[in-house]
Amino acid sequence: MAHDDPLMVVDAVGTLARWSRRAEELLGYPAGEVLGRPATVLAAEPPSAADGQGRPARAVLRHRDGHHVAVDLRVRPTPAPGGGLAWAVSRIPEGTTAGDGLREALLDALFTRSPVGLHLLDTDLRIVRVNTATRNLRGVPEERMIGRLLIDAYDVEDARALERMLRSVLADGQPVQGLLVRVRPESDPERIRSADVSAFRLEGPDGEVLGAAVTAVDVTEREASRTRVRTLDRVRERVGRTLDTVITCQELADALVPGFADLAVVEVVDAVVRGDEPPLGPLGQDVPLRRAAYQVRAGITDAPAYPVGDVRTLPWPTPYAQSVADLRPRLTSLGPDTPWLAIDPRRAEAIRASGAHSLISAPLVLRGTVLGLLSLYRAELPPFEQQDVDLALDLAAHTALCIDNARRFAREHTIAATLQRRLLPTDSTERATVESAHLHVPGGGGGGWFDTIALPGARTALVVGNVSGSGIHTATTMGELRTVIHTLAAQDLEPDELLARLNDTTVHLAAERAGLPSGDPLHREPLSATCVYAVYDPVTRNCTIASAGQPAPVLVSPDGTTTVTEVSGGPSLGSTDEEPFPIAVVTLADGSVLALYTPALLAAGPAAAGPGALCRVLDDPAAPLQDQCDRALYGLLGGPGQGAAPAGDAILLLARTHAVDPGLVADWLLPADRKAPAIARAHARDRLARWGVDEETGYAAELIVSELVTNAVRYGEPPLSLRLIKDRALSCEVHDAGATAPRLRHARTIDEGGRGLFIAAQLARSWGTRYTADGKTVWTEQPLPPPA
Repeated sequence: MAHDDPLMVVDAVGTLARWSRRAEELLGYPAGEVLGRPATVLAAEPPSAADGQGRPARAVLRHRDGHHVAVDLRVRPTPAPGGGLAWAVSRIPEGTTAGDGLREALLDALFTRSPVGLHLLDTDLRIVRVNTATRNLRGVPEERMIGRLLIDAYDVEDARALERMLRSVLADGQPVQGLLVRVRPESDPERIRSADVSAFRLEGPDGEVLGAAVTAVDVTEREASRTRVRTLDRVRERVGRTLDTVITCQELADALVPGFADLAVVEVVDAVVRGDEPPLGPLGQDVPLRRAAYQVRAGITDAPAYPVGDVRTLPWPTPYAQSVADLRPRLTSLGPDTPWLAIDPRRAEAIRASGAHSLISAPLVLRGTVLGLLSLYRAELPPFEQQDVDLALDLAAHTALCIDNARRFAREHTIAATLQRRLLPTDSTERATVESAHLHVPGGGGGGWFDTIALPGARTALVVGNVSGSGIHTATTMGELRTVIHTLAAQDLEPDELLARLNDTTVHLAAERAGLPSGDPLHREPLSATCVYAVYDPVTRNCTIASAGQPAPVLVSPDGTTTVTEVSGGPSLGSTDEEPFPIAVVTLADGSVLALYTPALLAAGPAAAGPGALCRVLDDPAAPLQDQCDRALYGLLGGPGQGAAPAGDAILLLARTHAVDPGLVADWLLPADRKAPAIARAHARDRLARWGVDEETGYAAELIVSELVTNAVRYGEPPLSLRLIKDRALSCEVHDAGATAPRLRHARTIDEGGRGLFIAAQLARSWGTRYTADGKTVWTEQPLPPPA
């Protein structure tokens, strides 16, 4: 390599643009540490003059380890890669005579042509000399700066920190680079500027401290650009993390204050908050907006014109109303003489109290619809610029999309909640032997349900279930499963058999969902559900319970003792493992309370909360059931640190059970011969008369008993029995040991028989067959007139 190849190249603004390996060997600095820095950081003392035409000069440079290196250098102009002029600095080999021209040329360039502000300070930090760029940056003549302390010559935001830095450089000789200083120029005191400041100590040949050199580069635009980029990144990261419109608006206000604005207000079209479709632009003057979010920098008077949640139309004509009318942002200067402030005195008073001097109003627009308005104010920060308006548009567009997503979710949630509410029972079924009450706290899922179903024989079925997922599809699936349960319950199946068939239905629905096109979101959402089904018989006081993934019910005895029933939970609905659903039979004392619930009821409490927490709030069996539901709500979902909606539907179904009056139940064992129908009619006639059943109902009951017993004698197997139960309906049950199912026939005109079950079905409100381990029971129910 020729000795004239440059050690380094300095660009037109005095920054090191190229660093050779020979320069690294000479001074010890790797390229990564010096490129992009002012060339003055290498000078241990000012070089001798040079004329910039290639004549040599003597220079004393600072080595990376601190010692000084005296070299002869030649500086010559060279074309810059991007156009313009740069300076190539080459080392003159030893033995070559170097004049003093280079040193003088370098100094002259630094003080007359360098765009980097340069200040020479004495040991008292007073300004000795400044260059042309400094005078331009300061906006005042040089003679007004010479002799003044540096911290006095500039209106620096943190003057003490700058002074400490300079004195540290003088004391230990360690240079400081890239210190960001905010100053208020004397020529434009309303505009705060940012400067990148570096400082290094100046020493004489004998090491005497002569002062310090301070460089300053105006980086106002660079910092403003960085602030905008950081603001946009912060908004994209923080805004839209929830599907709640109001929370999304507050996230935006919190992300913008205090980094980008001193005060932020977000207003949303009131209909959008409720999930309705946003209106097309331009927004009418009569459309109300809800103030959804507000944030202010600490130290600024916090006196909002209107509270969060206030709903009102925008005043006209103002920049706010204009922005949502023509869907364009507005950059407005604020002052005492701003004319439109008089239109809204409360807003004007709030602006004056905050000291705001600059406003950006940007509409929240998405696909031509108007969702709201973003208003940003600055009081302490520099006034907004046009680039800030462009950023505000980007922020508004991102927020509008997030708000629309939240609106769509709110709308779907509202539809799902409405659908679920329509599918759930509006009132609990009340019978003489079971009184019930329920608690339902929606958790956004839409898949929870409960039921009390009247069964023949004065029995009652209690159901609580939940479908995983959320939204309309979940509510629809819940309605399908609830309908299936009612259908299966009408067949009088045992709880374990009912859950097995319900599981088959769930598996079928899951297969249909999996068969949807891959682009359908429901295709990727597995179907799973849970259910607990209990049947209470008031004659035997037995309650038969089976569970599919639901927690075991809690039992409250009449003496206040609370226990968790020993019910083994089977697999969740939708399982294809064909596991059985175990059943448990619990005998309930008269006045017991049975509590069925979903896991979400306890999930919102402390981590250690379990069924014991429910037992503690249900320790008063004599209290009204609805009062107990309220206690569960306050005790389990409204405790300290809680108060939020549960993750899923929290459901509690309470049922207080009573035994049927023994005097309203009659059982007879019948002979398995032709005399049985007559004997049965006689028993029925006598008992119905003692119960005071009206003649018409009694006559129909006798006929039903005769036909059912005749059918059992002909087609059933002994032993035969008859049971009558008078509850809110009259139940007639004929039991035999046969397993053959009776079939309703429509006999022909010439047939002598085959009409028995048909007659019974015509006379009764409902009829069916219930299978047991020892045979079957054919039953009917007849309505009874309400008591006078």
